[in-house]
Amino acid sequence: MPPTLASLVHHSALKLTVRAGEDRLDVPVRWAHVSELADPVPYMEGGELLLITALKLDAEDPEAMRRYVRRLAGAGVVGLGFAVGVNYDETPEALVDAAEQEGLPLLEVPRRTPFLAISKAVSAAIAADQYRAVTAGFAAQRELTRQAQTGGPEGLLAALASQVDGWAALYDASGAVVATAPEWAGRRAARLTGDVQKLRDRPAPASSVVGGPENEDRVELHTIGTGRRPRAALAVGTAAAPGTAERYAVHSAVALLTLTTERSRSLQAAEQRVGAAVLRMLLAGEPDHARAVAGDLYGELLDAPFRMMVAERVPVSASAALARAEARKGAPPVERTSAAALAAAETGGDPLAALADVVESAAARAGEAVLVVPEGERLVVLAADGGAAAAACGEYAAALESARAGIREKVPGGEEAELVVGLSAPAGPIAASAAYKQAEQALSVARRRGRVLVEHERMAAGSVLPLLADDAVRAFADGMLRPLYEHDATGRGDLVASLRAWLSKHGQWDAAAAELGVHRHTLRYRMRRVEEILGRSLDDPDVRMELWLALKAATTE
Repeated sequence: MPPTLASLVHHSALKLTVRAGEDRLDVPVRWAHVSELADPVPYMEGGELLLITALKLDAEDPEAMRRYVRRLAGAGVVGLGFAVGVNYDETPEALVDAAEQEGLPLLEVPRRTPFLAISKAVSAAIAADQYRAVTAGFAAQRELTRQAQTGGPEGLLAALASQVDGWAALYDASGAVVATAPEWAGRRAARLTGDVQKLRDRPAPASSVVGGPENEDRVELHTIGTGRRPRAALAVGTAAAPGTAERYAVHSAVALLTLTTERSRSLQAAEQRVGAAVLRMLLAGEPDHARAVAGDLYGELLDAPFRMMVAERVPVSASAALARAEARKGAPPVERTSAAALAAAETGGDPLAALADVVESAAARAGEAVLVVPEGERLVVLAADGGAAAAACGEYAAALESARAGIREKVPGGEEAELVVGLSAPAGPIAASAAYKQAEQALSVARRRGRVLVEHERMAAGSVLPLLADDAVRAFADGMLRPLYEHDATGRGDLVASLRAWLSKHGQWDAAAAELGVHRHTLRYRMRRVEEILGRSLDDPDVRMELWLALKAATTE
C-alpha cells in the first residue's frame, strides 16, 4: 500500500498531530512538497502533502485562509502540514477553521521535526510500496511461467485471473473465444468479440480499454504475436484499473502467450510437413504407411470418414476487385466477419491462407484433427465428415457468396470468385485417391460456374445440363448444328425443330409427328434430310446422344 496521512501520523519519529480532517486520513500521499508561495496551486499535480510555515501568509486572517485552503483542496492537495514554533507558536485558529470547513486534513508539525524528515518518510514508504509491487510482480511472473509450462494457456489464464482478482480470456485470430478463466467469464468474453476484431485491424502490438458505467467491469484488450497481424488477443477484466503488481502480471501473460504462439507456429510448420507426407502416402494408395506416419497427430482423422477439399485462388479483374472493396466498405462489421478470418481476405490477404485459418481455428475450438497442406497455388484439406472444420468451410464459402451478391450489380458479367473450393464425398483412407479426384472434379465445376464451393455429392445428384454451359461445348454444338440452321434459314423446312421433337420422343414417329402437327411421312423425310446434310446415321446411338446434347447446349444460358 502507498503511504497515507494516517501512516504518517502513526510514524513515531515524526510526532505529527491532527488538527482537522481526522476522518480523511486514509487518503494516499503521492509526494510531500514544501512551498511558501502565497498561491502554490500552479505547481501542484494532486495527491501532495503540502508543508508550510506561513512565511508569506496571514494565517490569522479567516477570509484569507478560507481562500487559500479552498484553492488547495480544489487542486487535489490531500493534506496540509503546518510547522509550529517557526513563524507561529501555535497553529492559527483561522487556518484550523478553514481546513475543517473544506474537509482538508491539517497536520501540526512540531519544531523538532524538520520537513526533510517528512519528505524522507514519504519517499521511503513510496519506495517500499514500489519494491513490494515489483517483488509481487516477479512472483506473479514465475507463477504464470510455471502454469504456462504445466497447464498451457488455460493454466496461465487461471493464474492471471487470480493475480488480478478478476477474469481473463484468450481469443484466436478471428476473434473467437478460445479459453476463459474462471469459466463463468465465458459470456462476458463473448460479448467483446466485436472489440477484439476492431483491435485486430490496428498495427501490432495494440491494446485498448473497454468498459463504462453500463459495463460490469473494466476490460483491457491486448494483441498477441510478433507479426504484422496478431495471432491472438488477451482480455483482462477487473473491477478497477490494475496496480503495479497486477500490471506486471498482465505484461508477463502477454509475453508468455506471445512465446507460446510463436512456438506454435514452428510446431505448426513441422506438423504441416508431416501432414504433407501423410497426404502423399494416402494418394499413393499406401494407407497403412500413412497411418504409421500420422500417429497421434492425424490418426483419429484416418479412423473415421473424412472429406477431401481442394481449393485454389482465381484471378479477379481490377473492376471486380474495386467493386468488392467498395461494397464491403459499407457493410456492417458483423456481416463482414460472418465467417472467421473473412477480414483477412477483405484486406488484400491470401484467400487460401484465410481459408486455412478458418478450418484450423474451427478444428482447434472443437478439439478435432484437421490436415491442411498447401500445394503451390492450391490448398488441400482433410477434415472429419460432419466436423467443425468442414462446417466452417461451408459457412465461409456461404459468406463469400453472399458478399458477391451485391457485387454482381456493380460489375455485370458474372465475375469469378477469388476463391474456389471442391469438396469430395465422405471417404476413408483406402479411397483417398478417389476422394481427391472427386474434389478436383467439383473444383472444376466451381471454377466454370463461378461458384465459391461445389460439393461432389450434389453435383452427382443434380443434372448434367449445367455442365453444358461451357464455351467449348457451345462451340461443338454450334459446329454440329450449323448446317441444319443454314438449311432452315432458306425456308425449305424445319429440320432443327423436327430433330428435337423426334429425339425427345425417343424416335417414335407418330408421337413426334403429332407434336409437330405434320404427317409422319413428312417427319421421315425430314430425318432423312438431316442424315444427308450431316452425313451421319440417326440409327447410331452415339450420334443421337451427341445431337441431343448439342441441342441442349444451344439452349443453355
